[in-house]
Amino acid sequence: MAFAAAISEHPLVTHAVGEVIGEVLEKVGPSPDVAVLFLTAGYAGAVEDVVSTIHHALSPRCLIGTTASGVLAGGREVEDRAALVLFAADWGGHMVTGGNGARVATFSARREGDGWRLQGTEDVAVDGATLVLLADPFTFPVDGFLDELHRRAPGLQVVGGLASAAVGAGGNRLVADHEVRTEGAVGLLLPPGVPVSAVVSQGCRPVGEPLVVTAATSNIIEEIAGRPALDRVLETAAASSPDDRSLMARGLHVGVVADETRETFGPGDFLVRSVLGADKGRRAVAVGAEVPVGSTVQFHVRDADSADADLRGVLAGVDAGAALVFTCNGRGEALFGEPHHDASVVSDHVAGDATAGVFCAGEVGPVGGHPFVHQFSASMLVFDR
Repeated sequence: MAFAAAISEHPLVTHAVGEVIGEVLEKVGPSPDVAVLFLTAGYAGAVEDVVSTIHHALSPRCLIGTTASGVLAGGREVEDRAALVLFAADWGGHMVTGGNGARVATFSARREGDGWRLQGTEDVAVDGATLVLLADPFTFPVDGFLDELHRRAPGLQVVGGLASAAVGAGGNRLVADHEVRTEGAVGLLLPPGVPVSAVVSQGCRPVGEPLVVTAATSNIIEEIAGRPALDRVLETAAASSPDDRSLMARGLHVGVVADETRETFGPGDFLVRSVLGADKGRRAVAVGAEVPVGSTVQFHVRDADSADADLRGVLAGVDAGAALVFTCNGRGEALFGEPHHDASVVSDHVAGDATAGVFCAGEVGPVGGHPFVHQFSASMLVFDR
């Protein structure tokens, strides 16, 4: 197995793509099994030329890519300026491409009444496989797509992110082999048996205790453990440290247990969603997800220290050959106060600087065996050595 992740900040896109292709050729050689391309918005107008050059000079068997507000490779992150990253992996002839092997897929959606008609879901609904998903947030209903995928193939692992180079439909670019798209989603399907695993760091830590929701309507939690939900929030704040109370005041989150069959709950067991507001009259709280009665929930807080500790915690013991990182565009220097945080932490667990990634407008990764879209998270696909 061979992996490479190359980055260039050369202002001329022709030079930038030449630099990353040269590094990949040196480390992996021509015709790698898969390649993944990440470009910042400054190169968006040249994506077609970049893709053509990669195919001509490198000839990857499968290629996907997206534009974004920032990229990372090795231990470096580049935000809000021109940069290009190329990742490649080759399994030395053991990877099958096409047919039942690794392949590129495209997905589209169109409005139909109050919902969407999805196209392409059945093409990747393979239990035991892994899908690397890159989607445009303005033209593709990722949540609904993930729900349908999980219904069709509950054993499919999905990791990826939402393109972040634009503020409206038509501004992002998605790459699927030779095709460059401005809407929908693209994916790289890795067949069962490819040695990869998903790691999700939601960047939060719990406060208070896990409790059961006893009354709720859709995303409005009315009662927790028989008490008004808002009262539970205030009770948790009163019992917390001054620092935690300050974090709760700046932004409170609720973790909803993904697998209720577990006897105890810890990091990675909760799907974390923001508290959107409170109804003082009803003493209820609104959260960014539907919460059924009987769900176990726990309040969470997030700051740079919590995000750092959570990322290091989920990576403890990981010794990878390569990693693809999908980190939130609200993290980076804005959250940590310094550049290169997520890139350097992940790179410490990856051999040969074969870490590549992108800053996303939403990150895709599994919690409790179900794929979800996250915010302020780092979702990673880790390749075994």
